[in-house]
Amino acid sequence: MNNLKSNNTTSKIVSLGASQRLKDLGILVKFRLNITVVFSAIMAYLIASDGVALQEVLLLALGGFLITGAANGINQVLEKDFDLQMNRTSNRPVAAGRMSVSTAVLASGFMSLGGIVCLALFNPLTAFLGMISFLLYAFVYTPLKRITPTSVIIGAIPGALPMMIGVVALSGGMTALALVLFGIQFFWQMPHFWAIAWLGSEDYNKAGFKIIPTADGKKDGTLGLQAFFYALMLLPLSWATYFIGINSIVTGILLSLAAIVYAYFGWILYKKNDRKSARNLMFSSFFYLPFVLFVMLIDKI
Repeated sequence: MNNLKSNNTTSKIVSLGASQRLKDLGILVKFRLNITVVFSAIMAYLIASDGVALQEVLLLALGGFLITGAANGINQVLEKDFDLQMNRTSNRPVAAGRMSVSTAVLASGFMSLGGIVCLALFNPLTAFLGMISFLLYAFVYTPLKRITPTSVIIGAIPGALPMMIGVVALSGGMTALALVLFGIQFFWQMPHFWAIAWLGSEDYNKAGFKIIPTADGKKDGTLGLQAFFYALMLLPLSWATYFIGINSIVTGILLSLAAIVYAYFGWILYKKNDRKSARNLMFSSFFYLPFVLFVMLIDKI
């Protein structure tokens, strides 16, 4: 009876350990953020496509997930000491010591290789763009965050590549649609990130990240003003798919209205410079990109 009880206890401990390891793997690859990246790539693929091949969609999703997970894993390895200094990141597995650096690097290495192989099954350019996305995020954007606020613009490049990858995976080459969707995702990121930077500025400054574009690293109207201007850049892009013959004039109008609303929240952050305005801008960013992609897809269908 005692042996049975002991075996049950051991089994429970192993089970809990496996559960924690799985949870830590999800944190390492930033699962929820990763899913949004995969979503944008798939939506771009569907917008570019005249028909859906389920196996290709699944392969694109897997490749994108693995590449993004690898970049996030290397990011957490390189920033483990700084993650400990921030409340929102101190519980990450590498920073907290629940996962060794070697394990995280090995997992990221296998994921990067697997992701590139998946994307290479489409065409060489898709694999190349996936590799560039991984390298820029992990080895350029990550260290630059402690040097210059320009890192945010650099980081927006790999952040915008998923939609380009989605189109290139289908077309096999660079197209006008791939460039337009890249532009939309690129300029969308800036208001999105400045809202997050405003809300988390104390943490960022405490860890020594120089991502706030002011002389003293303090949050001021600069963040809102930059968010406003970057959101306005989405206005001409709202009409680009109409001019290249992908969408109708109705889509151009709807996307323009969405860009104006997005810019409005940036302007309010500039004028008020308070937490409520930053949160409103952040939440508007969550709605903007899915809205734009669904409108474009529905119109295309």
